[in-house]
Amino acid sequence: MAAPQVIVILGPTGSGKSQLALQVAANFAGEVVSCDSLQIYRYFDIGTAKLPPAERRAIPHHLIDIIDPDEVFTAGEYARLARPILEQVSARGHVPVVAGGTGFYVRALLDGLFPGPERDPALRSRLGTREKRKPGSIHRLLRRFDPEAARRIHPHDLPKTIRALEVCILARRPMTEMFREGRAALSGYIVRKIGLWPPREELYERLDRRTEQMFQGGLIDEVRSILARGFAPTAKPFESHGYRQALQFLNGELNLEEAVFYAQRNTRRYAKRQMTWFRQERDVEWFSGFGDDPRVQEAVLARMRGSLA
Repeated sequence: MAAPQVIVILGPTGSGKSQLALQVAANFAGEVVSCDSLQIYRYFDIGTAKLPPAERRAIPHHLIDIIDPDEVFTAGEYARLARPILEQVSARGHVPVVAGGTGFYVRALLDGLFPGPERDPALRSRLGTREKRKPGSIHRLLRRFDPEAARRIHPHDLPKTIRALEVCILARRPMTEMFREGRAALSGYIVRKIGLWPPREELYERLDRRTEQMFQGGLIDEVRSILARGFAPTAKPFESHGYRQALQFLNGELNLEEAVFYAQRNTRRYAKRQMTWFRQERDVEWFSGFGDDPRVQEAVLARMRGSLA
């Protein structure tokens, strides 16, 4: 009996992963498993481009709206939740279609994570204070302790830099050395990775339009409603592009035009970092274009029919 298949749809934000995942799921009795580090949060809908239930075409979606904004959630926790879901979907005779742009979650799900030390709040606080006092100092420290990790982590990605340095300090060895040891990769499945690679300038134009539409479509009111529920502006998802600028607008730090501008700029930069990350992913079948383009959808479906029909 052949092993069940898992389809993983990769690509930068705005590349149309959700629409392609819907098409794949609709054609091959699939269920969508979200792999997005922001769509896991309740109430954060507009700025995360969360597909409304009415647009999911009655196709089951998993790992969306599962935690409150003030809860801590890691890539390891994502993998621990997602793997049983893959088993359940496969047991129903359906195909799990993993879709999302959080590369570290994808890697945790497929390759597993090393058994690193638990978080140390005091150490993380000290590192954060050092970074505020001397911007860039944390990444320079990481280059000294773990040059390979420093090459893979963008200097502006403070959460990943702090975690990598925290592991190095607590374990007294490079994180990348630990990462190569003892990881439990996903087994028992045939994993097929589909990557979307839209033209960069077209992607940037699309992201700019989408960001503007988010602000026009109620992003600021959504932020107000989340705050009114009692969640602090320091909650993790408020650090994301769009939400951070909406908060700055509400605090009087930016006017609306500036908020949109900085949200657009930061989203473009984030998409560029995602493309750099996914370029290093192994065994990906790349398709040029957007996942909501019927021609791209048909090309993907045609390539998959032989193995999933």
